[in-house]
Amino acid sequence: MAFARCLGEYGSVVFIAGNAPYDTEIAPLLIMSKLQEFDYTSATSIALAMLVTAFVILLVNSMIQYKAAKKVV
Repeated sequence: MAFARCLGEYGSVVFIAGNAPYDTEIAPLLIMSKLQEFDYTSATSIALAMLVTAFVILLVNSMIQYKAAKKVV
């Protein structure tokens, strides 16, 4: 759950993260750099990948909780 929520964080993460290419570069910083270069297509693609990943994680988590609740009842 926490990982899925971390994928959605943008503003606070940008201020505290490092930006060494291929070392401490994270997706929100990559989005920000793509936007500064006016590469909207790449920025949107990265954001969409983050969104889909978060939704998949939440869906899997929900399915696991549903199956666990069925076993208890």
